[in-house]
Amino acid sequence: MNLESNGILIELRPINNHDSLARIFTRDFGVMSGVMRAGAIRAKGKPLVGQIGMATWNARLDSQLGIFHWDAEKNLAAPLMSDSKKLMLMNSMFSLLGVLLPERERYDALYDETIGLLTTLAATTTPATDTYLGWEVNLLRELGYALDLHACAGCGATDNLTHLSPRTCRAVCEKCAAPYADRLYSLPLTLNTTRQLLDYVCGQQGITLPLGRRLIRTDN
Repeated sequence: MNLESNGILIELRPINNHDSLARIFTRDFGVMSGVMRAGAIRAKGKPLVGQIGMATWNARLDSQLGIFHWDAEKNLAAPLMSDSKKLMLMNSMFSLLGVLLPERERYDALYDETIGLLTTLAATTTPATDTYLGWEVNLLRELGYALDLHACAGCGATDNLTHLSPRTCRAVCEKCAAPYADRLYSLPLTLNTTRQLLDYVCGQQGITLPLGRRLIRTDN
């Protein structure tokens, strides 16, 4: 079996002295896992997290882990290496993609948004946390948790929306939220709000919010 697609290398870790286990977020097949032969020792064309390129995945059976051939085109992480805050945002993004997206399920819009965010991070002189916040909202949408912040889920009011329900992902006004405030998340929408919701989503899947996301400051 042979699969080929453009992609972003989002995870790479050694599995022995020579080979690495890679995870690539591809345009055509979503997140894919496979082995990169000599990925840990390659002197020329060394695979690096943050590269975009062409991934070819081969396996005798569809259920096997498979082997990657990787032709890197550009390293989108290179401009971020001197900025710890931007690098932290990239690591958070990649860790969330790796643990929350099911294998080999296509996400065209999210793939384009991920490339767009990496490009924005490289081009701006600020951390671009607002853009990153938008990316997390889009990730939640793709996972089936689309936020609706236009009106209260309880009474339909469009003002004084102070909370968000993790169960419905809809806004709740202060009056309707009062009896359930300890079970709701605070608005306006911030990285703290999306972190709480991502933690909730991870809990629903029986996993822990990845360390890459937990390292992001949420007081903005």
